[in-house]
Amino acid sequence: MNKQIFLADELQQIALAKKVAKHLNSSFILLLKGDLGVGKTTFARGFIHASGFDGVVKSPTYTLVEPYPISHNRTCYHFDLYRIAHPEELEFIGARDYFNDKDVCLVEWPEKAEGFLPPADWVCTFSHHNQGRNLFISALSNKGKDLMLQTFSKTD
Repeated sequence: MNKQIFLADELQQIALAKKVAKHLNSSFILLLKGDLGVGKTTFARGFIHASGFDGVVKSPTYTLVEPYPISHNRTCYHFDLYRIAHPEELEFIGARDYFNDKDVCLVEWPEKAEGFLPPADWVCTFSHHNQGRNLFISALSNKGKDLMLQTFSKTD
């Protein structure tokens, strides 16, 4: 199941992230793809704040992963894999433990960890379009398809 959306500005990206967070009450793996500057971190920040975290959400470019306590007694692990050279680097930080049946994982630059990451529920691919962004969402699991239907229902 796929969905394509045009996001005119950063405010629309954050609004969409909030809408997704509103409907997500379980574990989830969301991969964020796209070139530098297309809004992957903006979307992640919006999602994390809308999921109940009040503090500063920093880009984990140098730490690889930042944990944030969020609603429903979960943790959101925000990964930024831009600087890794080999997927095995994730093994050294114990990243497999983060992908569990309780928590949410947002992964920027997932292509850097091909072969290591478990199957995603959603893949979000951002691209520049005029002054805004195109977002192409692929729901790859039943959980992902359910979230797609809830997030983009006509009544919401």
